Amino acid sequence: MDDTQKRLDGYRRLIDISRDLASTLELETLLHRIIHAAADLTDADAASILLYDDAAQQLYFQVATNMDQPTMRGLVVPLEGSFAGWCAVNRQPVRIDNAHADPRFFAKVEQTTQFTTESLIALPLITKDKLVGVLEVLNKRSGPFTDTDEDLLLVLGAQAAVAIVNARLFAQSDLIAEFVHELRTPLASIGTATY
Repeated sequence: MDDTQKRLDGYRRLIDISRDLASTLELETLLHRIIHAAADLTDADAASILLYDDAAQQLYFQVATNMDQPTMRGLVVPLEGSFAGWCAVNRQPVRIDNAHADPRFFAKVEQTTQFTTESLIALPLITKDKLVGVLEVLNKRSGPFTDTDEDLLLVLGAQAAVAIVNARLFAQSDLIAEFVHELRTPLASIGTATY
C-alpha cells in the first residue's frame, strides 16, 4: 500500500474515531479510546497520555497501553529533560527514531515500567491556546514513524484535546449538580420546619 492510500485510509478512520470521541463524556474511557486509536493509527507498540497540571506546572502519566498501569499512573515527567516536557513547553510535536541517543530522553519512565522506548512521536494536546497534556506513541512496528503518522496524530490530537476538556467540564457540572442537591436537601428541611 502506498503512502497516499495509507493517508487516505487513516483519515477515513479518523472520521469514525472523531464520532466516537465526541460521544464519550467519561474521562477515563475517553483517554483509553484515544491511546488505542493513536497506537492503531500509527502501527505503534504503545501509546500514552500525560495530562498537564496547570497549578503544579507538571506533566503526569494518566493512561498508557502495553504498560503496567499502576506503575505508570501519576508518574511525574519533568518539563525539562524529557520528550513530553519539550513538546509541552515548545508546543510542537517531536519525532525521534533513536530515543536513547537524544539528550531529552527521560530514563526514569523506562526504569519504572521496564518498557524500552526505541522511537516515538509526542505531540501537545492544545485547545483554545491551553495545554491539556501530551499524547505519545512509542515504537513503530515496521520502520520509522512517517510524516503520515505525524499528520494523523496531529488531527487526532486536536480532536482529543477538545474531547478531554469537554469530559472534564461534564464531570465538573455533575459534581456541581450533586453539591447543589446536597445543599438543597438540608435547606429544604429547615425551610419546612420554620413554617
